[in-house]
Amino acid sequence: MLAFALPYTLHVIAALVWVGGMFFAWLVLRPATVAALEGPARLRLWVEVFRRFFGWVWLAVAILAISGIGMLHMRFSSFETAPKYVQVMIGGGIAMFALFMRIQALLLPELRAAVQAEDWPAGAAVLGRIRRMVGINLLLGLAVVAVASSRLML
Repeated sequence: MLAFALPYTLHVIAALVWVGGMFFAWLVLRPATVAALEGPARLRLWVEVFRRFFGWVWLAVAILAISGIGMLHMRFSSFETAPKYVQVMIGGGIAMFALFMRIQALLLPELRAAVQAEDWPAGAAVLGRIRRMVGINLLLGLAVVAVASSRLML
C-alpha cells in the first residue's frame, strides 16, 4: 500500500492545482479584474495569467496521466477491469484535457493576437469564449472530484 501512496498523493495534488486554479480564476480573479481594470489592462492581464497558469496545467496533466496510469495498473491491472467510477474519472479527465487543448491551441493564440493588435473588441470576444470553456471545464473537474471522492458506482 505504501507504493500506492506516492502516485495517489501526486494525483490529488495535481488535480487540486488544475481544478483549484480554475475555481480561483473563474470565481475570484475574473470578477476582481472586471471591478478593478479597464478592458485593455484586463485583457493584457489575462494573457499573462494564462501563460503562467497553463504551464502549471501542463505539469498537472502530465502528473495526472502518469500517476493515474500507474495506479490503474497497480490496483486494477487494466482499464477493462477497473471499476466504473475509475472509468468515469478517466473519461472526465480526457474531456477536460480536450477542452484545455482547445483553449491552449486555438483560443489563446487568438487572444494574444487581438491584444497585440490592440483589437479590444475581438480580444473581449475571445476572452468570453475562453471564460465559458473554463467554466465548463471547472464543472467537469468538480464532477470528477465528486466521483473520485465518493467512489460512485455509475
